[in-house]
Amino acid sequence: MKLKEDLNPMLLLLFHLMVWIYTIITFLPSYLLSWVSGPDGSFYGSEEERAKRVKARSVLGRPEGPYRAVSAMKKLVTSLHPGVDTLDKMFEYAAMRFPDRDCLGTREVISTEDERQGNGKVFKKVVLGEYRWLSYKDALTAATQLGSGLAALGQRPKTNIAIFCETRAEWIIAAQACFTYNFPLVTIYSTLGGPAIAHGLNETQVTHIITSKELLESRLKVILTEVPRLQHIIIVDNTPTTWPGYPCGISIHNMAAVQKLGARHEKAARERKAPLPSDIAVIMYTSGSTGIPKGVMISHSNIIAGITGMAERIPNLCEEDTYIGYLPLAHVLELSAELVCVSHGCRIGYSSPQTLADQSTKIKKGSKGDTSMLQPTLMAAVPEIMDRIYKNVMTKVEEMNCVQRTLFILAYNYKLEQLTKGYSTPLCDKLVFRKVRSLLGGRTRVLLSGGAPLSAATQRFMNVCFCCPVGQGYGLTETCGAGTISELWDYSTGRVGGPLVCCEIKLQDWVEGGYRSTDKPHPRGEILIGGPNVTMGYYKKEAKNQDDFFVDENGQRWFCTGDIGEFQEDGCLKIIDRKKDLVKLQAGEYVSLGKVEATLKNCSLIDNICAYANSDETYVIGFVVPNQKQLLALVDQYGIRGSWEELCNSKAVEELVLKVITEAALAAQLERFEIPRKIRLSPEPWTPETGLVTDAFKLKRKELKTHYQDDIERMYGGK
Repeated sequence: MKLKEDLNPMLLLLFHLMVWIYTIITFLPSYLLSWVSGPDGSFYGSEEERAKRVKARSVLGRPEGPYRAVSAMKKLVTSLHPGVDTLDKMFEYAAMRFPDRDCLGTREVISTEDERQGNGKVFKKVVLGEYRWLSYKDALTAATQLGSGLAALGQRPKTNIAIFCETRAEWIIAAQACFTYNFPLVTIYSTLGGPAIAHGLNETQVTHIITSKELLESRLKVILTEVPRLQHIIIVDNTPTTWPGYPCGISIHNMAAVQKLGARHEKAARERKAPLPSDIAVIMYTSGSTGIPKGVMISHSNIIAGITGMAERIPNLCEEDTYIGYLPLAHVLELSAELVCVSHGCRIGYSSPQTLADQSTKIKKGSKGDTSMLQPTLMAAVPEIMDRIYKNVMTKVEEMNCVQRTLFILAYNYKLEQLTKGYSTPLCDKLVFRKVRSLLGGRTRVLLSGGAPLSAATQRFMNVCFCCPVGQGYGLTETCGAGTISELWDYSTGRVGGPLVCCEIKLQDWVEGGYRSTDKPHPRGEILIGGPNVTMGYYKKEAKNQDDFFVDENGQRWFCTGDIGEFQEDGCLKIIDRKKDLVKLQAGEYVSLGKVEATLKNCSLIDNICAYANSDETYVIGFVVPNQKQLLALVDQYGIRGSWEELCNSKAVEELVLKVITEAALAAQLERFEIPRKIRLSPEPWTPETGLVTDAFKLKRKELKTHYQDDIERMYGGK
């Protein structure tokens, strides 16, 4: 995506003259440096050459696969270091190698104040100080003491314990305590509602839970009577020692007090039974947006394999790197990313979406956000956050004066052209993009995108303006977040890279959807992921396990993703569709299109409806066949006239119908994000003859998408 050039010819000539002179001066050194030798003596070649290389091949030579990374054709990789096959060993290994290096960092809060806005609303603003660091050695001690203290409070090995907490250093310390003492850790999203939280705690029969003061008082307190097995609540903050108003039989402890208890019970530390690679490390509950949340059982060996595969895709990962943690640790992307960093001795500084940048909502004007203070080199982000940055920067570009805007657009388009050729642009980076890059601290060298598809426009923008590659990944909780990650010198868009070295991927025909491995020009089908990173299944969901997981004749475990993909000539995977009608919106909310349709079909104004959503968009749209009698009665109330086709093509009528649909959806208790925000009225009914529904009048989503492609682009408006 090039930015539109509407420029002064003299400025254009001057810029191109400067670029020409600069290119001549720097061409030879940059060309020679691009051909550096690898550790084995072989030459890497230019970034363009590396991007064109084959990333994966079919092991059996068949179009359906299985496909493996070229470097893992003979054997999948299961661990980073010999003998380090459980998470307790991994942390001990890191603490032994990097005992005095910074491990976990938290900013101190200097002051908090209320700021009144012009509309009368009051926002809480904070002024934050420096990061305070815990070394690897001290983090290991804190985790060991906490684990010992939990054991002293009656927590037993292979007995579940829950964590319900925001992303912070104490989360990782608590998790490591549980890994060390073989307490399976139940993770629950802090954004879930009361019934979903109670369901997870009751299903896993936990007696101990680790949480924060804020979440205890805002979420947990009201459901405590619904969780009768709960006996101990451990608060990670420095909090009061007495807690009036809580049910009898529940003891509330400060984390520091439990650690002191653990330090006094050194015998428990000596007698602990270390976990086996096959033992459950985490029971990770899904977001539950489509119904009751499912707990995914993840073993120590699953996570070790997953982070091994991810780490291989991050060049030169080492103890000099700094990672900023702010996404939910209850999500497999963030947990895996942080464990990758721990395994390599990186330091992790904690943040939140509200304090991330200088302009973030909780940062007082004039003080520094977390990225400015921490200056991370590594960062994971979901597309929604990157889209927000993209739109904010482009708005500021529009507000620039003519000369500034001209320079930015010229530099942007020039760099975009150079990136496609595999060349860097240090002059543009320093003179034009330095200020934009400083939004993330100025030192970011790798951005990892996951959780939802990233739009091509946003990916290109991040590549250009933040002067670092964006590794777009694909994985699921059921595969420890591991599946594919694009290589960092591959600047193509719309693809998610080749399989990681820890897994293999094959395509299974989905005849009903029209996807086959024999399709041309690329094999297509449902994505199946196999390998040591594929998890143990859903907790207490045996029927679901038999549907979604299987073990092949070689004893390897596979997960059926429900996503449709195609493998391209270089072994990269492209996600092209979803077998199930479940869509994750850009912000991470799951929408069940079938649920939306079933709910809205009860509206008398609707004869048929197809809900539709793009994963790189923030809202749902709909195609509607209106009931003719009801629609004519509705428009008559507003004095609107016209033929049936004219009425269905009328913007005013669309808005009237959308209002009725929205009211019906709210009455049926659909969530706001599930309700179509824009619609297209169809004057023609959908029949089997039109090819838009089956003989049983089930929706053909692929055909409907093709039929309404122009309307989809109109309703989403493009980027």
